[in-house]
Amino acid sequence: MSKVRVVIVDDHPMFIAGVQTELGDWVEVCGTAESVEEAIELIAAEAPDVVLLDVHMPGGGGRAVIESVTARKIETRFLALSVSDAPEDVIAVIRAGARGYVTKTISGEDLVDAIQRIRDGDAVFSPRLAGFVLDTFGGGDGSGGNDPEYDQLTPREREVLRYIARGYAYKEIALRLGISAKTVEHHVSSVLRKLQLSSRHELTRWATDRRLV
Repeated sequence: MSKVRVVIVDDHPMFIAGVQTELGDWVEVCGTAESVEEAIELIAAEAPDVVLLDVHMPGGGGRAVIESVTARKIETRFLALSVSDAPEDVIAVIRAGARGYVTKTISGEDLVDAIQRIRDGDAVFSPRLAGFVLDTFGGGDGSGGNDPEYDQLTPREREVLRYIARGYAYKEIALRLGISAKTVEHHVSSVLRKLQLSSRHELTRWATDRRLV
């Protein structure tokens, strides 16, 4: 598999240097930026696979970078890397279009894994944030945005649906929810039947269209 092409955006040069060291030879760092404006121009020029992005920077921070790059229709994916795990910070950048959010306490090995998963289309969050994000963007109150189809599903089926849509295997979901893989399979079958879908691919598209992922 080819190396992931990454741009690192952070207003602290020492931190950028540290991240580059941690990433080692596993990814190709095709540029770094220390400001919102510099980041936007660099991303436009390089079109990296993944942008590793600080949340708090002068000039609008990570959210401003994401919104500007998205407006230019540049194809890339964003992974927020921040010291903050405050709900308002997470919500802001995920709503703007980031595919993941991890804190700066993450290990180098886990960061490389997160970058690769983001490149491959998964959504990645630090363990403390995963449940919060699922609840927030999956309609944690069970309403699903007053969607009649979503309302058919039980709370457990909604949990399984969101994990499936994020690309988790049955065994991984089973471990996270404390149930058996067979039970996960049963829930998936039930969800597919209720939503009149025929595959995991269709299920993922259905969830993405409703911003449940």
